[in-house]
Amino acid sequence: MEFSGKTLVLSGGTRGIGKAIIYKFASKGCNIAFTYNSNEDEAKNIEFDLVNQFGVKVRYYKLDILQPESYKELFKQIDEDFAHVDYFISNAIISGRPVVGGFAPFMRLKPKGLNNIYTATVLAFVVGAQEAAKRMEQNGGGAIVAISSTGNLVHTDNYAGHGNSKAALEIMAKYAANELACKNIRVNVLSGGPIDTDALKKFPNYEEMKAETIKRTPMGRMGQAEDLAGTALFLCSEDSHWITGQTLIADGGSSFT
Repeated sequence: MEFSGKTLVLSGGTRGIGKAIIYKFASKGCNIAFTYNSNEDEAKNIEFDLVNQFGVKVRYYKLDILQPESYKELFKQIDEDFAHVDYFISNAIISGRPVVGGFAPFMRLKPKGLNNIYTATVLAFVVGAQEAAKRMEQNGGGAIVAISSTGNLVHTDNYAGHGNSKAALEIMAKYAANELACKNIRVNVLSGGPIDTDALKKFPNYEEMKAETIKRTPMGRMGQAEDLAGTALFLCSEDSHWITGQTLIADGGSSFT
């Protein structure tokens, strides 16, 4: 019953890791506020499915994480729909045209693409976590989780732009954890190895990467979005009450091979 009646705010909930997480939390009785970027029909379907499966309160909201300040208006909308905010998970990513010049070999990296990735990864986390923390403080505390990846630990082709931003995200989370601990707010990072999602499938060398990941993963397969959902739940639960400022790696052992 720990999560029953609580509220999770998650960015990027219509597919992949974010979708798996909101289903996991809803299955525990947690109310869900999640964002989408362009696919409102899918967001509407997910809202309908969660309500009918689990009987929780669910709302979806449009968010452009390349405009981090828009989080402020988003949380005002959430305030109207939910009595409190207990958990915030920063998950949304960008792909396609915004990352041109950022998803490339080192000698082809361009400032615009790199800036977009940093904005969506780090700046969006900062503003989103700030707004969530204001609500959590009023409610006696809470938990914040940022989704990272092991691309800042293990060389991944064309991933320098994302990898350096993920490294910055993990340091930012440590600072947030240090400063928010006095408010009973914990901040941690969940870092996954290559997870077999739609975002990964957009990599030009997807099949090669998939084969290589399976080869060097001791558990013998690619990670799935559901593999991270339970870990995210743990980082928000009372079972992890003494964990803050940490990066928890869930990658089937691949970052050590």
